[in-house]
Amino acid sequence: MSDRKRLLTPYLFVLPNVLIFLIFVVFPAIYGLVLSFTKWDVISDPVFVGLKNYISIFSSESFWDTTRKTFIYVFAVVPWTFVTSLALALLLDMKIRLRSVMRALFYIPSMLSAVVIGVSWRWILGDNFGVINYLLERAGFKSVGWLTTPSWAMFVVILVRVWARAGYYMVIFLAGLQSISSVYYEAARIDGASVWQQFWQITLPLLKPTSLVVVVLTGIEAFKVFDLIVVMTTGGPGKATTFLVQDIYRWAFERGDLGYASAMSVVLLLILGLLTAVQFGIAERGGNAYE
Repeated sequence: MSDRKRLLTPYLFVLPNVLIFLIFVVFPAIYGLVLSFTKWDVISDPVFVGLKNYISIFSSESFWDTTRKTFIYVFAVVPWTFVTSLALALLLDMKIRLRSVMRALFYIPSMLSAVVIGVSWRWILGDNFGVINYLLERAGFKSVGWLTTPSWAMFVVILVRVWARAGYYMVIFLAGLQSISSVYYEAARIDGASVWQQFWQITLPLLKPTSLVVVVLTGIEAFKVFDLIVVMTTGGPGKATTFLVQDIYRWAFERGDLGYASAMSVVLLLILGLLTAVQFGIAERGGNAYE
């Protein structure tokens, strides 16, 4: 094989992935950015409007209300998912009976589609035919509007999201826990450190890289939540569980203004980029746990 072929061969293997990334990620992103400066209803030609869409977005009370609810959802889902998945990982990292079976059971929800999860929980929490309300009424209590009361609806979608994704992040934490050498714990036990002290002084510091990955991925997933909300509450009652992605969808496909929807998508991308940069900045200031 000539030197030129040897040089080009690795790039040929990577080329299909690069093309897929360009076609389905980079080009749509650039096209969406261009559309954000236009008014387009799909039927007629796009009309350039400059920054009008962005000015309308930031002067819209509806946008700020939706953004507020989105942040409430994200700042509830991220810590709950983090704590739940870490607790499960710590439990299932111990030498207990049926450990492998329990790991599989906790991981199963993350393998289900959001549509299946949403339909299942609607059946469990429905007002008239829900299993929970049926049991409450049989026990002599009043039924609860789990999905039709604003405060309960927000709580339920947060709870279901944590239930659905905790098993996935549990596996990531398990990988991080198993990469920590037992030497640290043996030395700590010799020094008389309690289990709680070992957790705070050894486990958490050495899990910093894994924790950062979990927080970033959970945050991005939470901001992008769509199908689960659509199936469970359709954004209701009212707009109680309408988040940014649902609002973008409505502007694009129900109101027919793809330019405005594209501008909202760009704003969402900027929010995600800013929060991710802040998270990495905090992690970098905290230092590397392995140093």
